[in-house]
Amino acid sequence: MTESRRPRRVAETIRKHVAEALSRELFDPRLHGLMVTRVDLGSDLSFARVYVRSMAGATGEDERARIEEAARRAGSLLRRGLGERLGLRRVPELKFTYDRGQDAVDRVEALLGEIERERQG
Repeated sequence: MTESRRPRRVAETIRKHVAEALSRELFDPRLHGLMVTRVDLGSDLSFARVYVRSMAGATGEDERARIEEAARRAGSLLRRGLGERLGLRRVPELKFTYDRGQDAVDRVEALLGEIERERQG
Protein backbone atom coordinates (compact mmCIF):
# COMPACT_ATOMS: atom_id res chain seq x y z
CA MET A 1 0.00 0.00 0.00
CA THR A 2 2.80 2.45 0.76
CA GLU A 3 4.33 1.72 -2.67
CA SER A 4 1.26 3.15 -4.44
CA ARG A 5 1.37 6.33 -2.35
CA ARG A 6 5.05 6.99 -2.94
CA PRO A 7 4.74 7.94 -6.63
CA ARG A 8 1.88 10.30 -5.75
CA ARG A 9 3.93 11.94 -2.99
CA VAL A 10 6.96 12.33 -5.26
CA ALA A 11 4.75 13.67 -8.09
CA GLU A 12 3.24 16.27 -5.75
CA THR A 13 6.71 17.33 -4.57
CA ILE A 14 7.82 17.67 -8.21
CA ARG A 15 4.70 19.72 -9.01
CA LYS A 16 5.32 22.09 -6.10
CA HIS A 17 9.03 22.50 -6.85
CA VAL A 18 8.55 23.14 -10.57
CA ALA A 19 5.69 25.59 -9.94
CA GLU A 20 7.76 27.49 -7.38
CA ALA A 21 10.82 27.55 -9.63
CA LEU A 22 8.78 28.79 -12.60
CA SER A 23 7.39 31.68 -10.58
CA ARG A 24 10.44 32.65 -8.49
CA GLU A 25 13.72 31.24 -9.76
CA LEU A 26 13.65 31.16 -13.54
CA PHE A 27 13.81 34.48 -15.32
CA ASP A 28 13.04 33.36 -18.87
CA PRO A 29 10.24 35.66 -20.10
CA ARG A 30 8.80 32.76 -22.13
CA LEU A 31 8.07 30.97 -18.84
CA HIS A 32 6.30 33.94 -17.27
CA GLY A 33 2.70 33.16 -16.41
CA LEU A 34 3.02 29.38 -16.60
CA MET A 35 1.38 27.11 -14.09
CA VAL A 36 1.87 23.42 -13.45
CA THR A 37 -1.47 21.65 -13.65
CA ARG A 38 -0.34 18.12 -12.80
CA VAL A 39 2.55 15.66 -12.84
CA ASP A 40 2.24 12.03 -13.94
CA LEU A 41 5.02 9.88 -12.58
CA GLY A 42 5.92 6.37 -13.68
CA SER A 43 5.77 3.64 -11.05
CA ASP A 44 9.57 3.23 -11.20
CA LEU A 45 10.02 7.00 -10.57
CA SER A 46 12.36 7.39 -13.54
CA PHE A 47 10.14 9.56 -15.74
CA ALA A 48 7.80 12.45 -14.93
CA ARG A 49 5.44 14.10 -17.40
CA VAL A 50 4.86 17.68 -16.22
CA TYR A 51 1.74 19.34 -17.60
CA VAL A 52 1.93 23.13 -17.86
CA ARG A 53 -0.35 25.81 -19.22
CA SER A 54 -0.36 29.54 -19.57
CA MET A 55 -2.54 31.44 -17.13
CA ALA A 56 -3.66 33.56 -20.06
CA GLY A 57 -4.39 30.48 -22.18
CA ALA A 58 -2.53 29.65 -25.36
CA THR A 59 -4.07 30.89 -28.56
CA GLY A 60 -2.48 28.51 -31.03
CA GLU A 61 -0.17 25.62 -31.70
CA ASP A 62 2.82 27.94 -32.21
CA GLU A 63 2.41 29.42 -28.74
CA ARG A 64 1.94 25.97 -27.19
CA ALA A 65 5.08 24.71 -28.90
CA ARG A 66 6.99 27.78 -27.71
CA ILE A 67 5.88 27.14 -24.13
CA GLU A 68 6.86 23.45 -24.29
CA GLU A 69 10.26 24.31 -25.78
CA ALA A 70 11.00 26.95 -23.13
CA ALA A 71 10.03 24.53 -20.35
CA ARG A 72 12.13 21.76 -21.91
CA ARG A 73 15.17 24.05 -21.98
CA ALA A 74 14.69 24.85 -18.29
CA GLY A 75 14.28 21.14 -17.49
CA SER A 76 17.90 20.40 -16.58
CA LEU A 77 18.02 23.29 -14.12
CA LEU A 78 14.71 22.21 -12.60
CA ARG A 79 15.90 18.62 -12.39
CA ARG A 80 19.06 19.67 -10.57
CA GLY A 81 16.99 21.47 -7.94
CA LEU A 82 14.77 18.42 -7.62
CA GLY A 83 17.75 16.21 -6.85
CA GLU A 84 18.47 18.19 -3.72
CA ARG A 85 14.82 18.27 -2.68
CA LEU A 86 13.74 14.68 -3.32
CA GLY A 87 16.66 12.75 -1.90
CA LEU A 88 16.28 10.00 -4.50
CA ARG A 89 19.11 8.00 -5.99
CA ARG A 90 17.89 8.90 -9.47
CA VAL A 91 15.98 12.06 -10.20
CA PRO A 92 13.13 11.50 -12.68
CA GLU A 93 13.59 12.73 -16.22
CA LEU A 94 11.21 15.64 -16.85
CA LYS A 95 9.08 15.81 -19.99
CA PHE A 96 6.95 18.94 -20.40
CA THR A 97 3.59 18.88 -22.15
CA TYR A 98 1.11 21.70 -22.66
CA ASP A 99 -2.14 20.84 -20.87
CA ARG A 100 -4.92 21.41 -23.38
CA GLY A 101 -7.71 20.47 -20.95
CA GLN A 102 -8.70 23.97 -19.86
CA ASP A 103 -8.46 25.31 -23.39
CA ALA A 104 -10.97 22.67 -24.48
CA VAL A 105 -13.31 23.63 -21.62
CA ASP A 106 -13.06 27.29 -22.61
CA ARG A 107 -13.85 26.42 -26.24
CA VAL A 108 -16.92 24.36 -25.27
CA GLU A 109 -18.18 27.19 -23.04
CA ALA A 110 -17.75 29.66 -25.90
CA LEU A 111 -19.68 27.38 -28.26
CA LEU A 112 -22.47 26.90 -25.74
CA GLY A 113 -22.65 30.68 -25.29
CA GLU A 114 -22.96 31.09 -29.06
CA ILE A 115 -25.78 28.54 -29.21
CA GLU A 116 -27.61 30.30 -26.40
CA ARG A 117 -27.30 33.69 -28.11
CA GLU A 118 -28.63 32.21 -31.37
CA ARG A 119 -31.64 30.75 -29.55
CA GLN A 120 -32.43 34.07 -27.91
CA GLY A 121 -31.83 36.13 -31.06
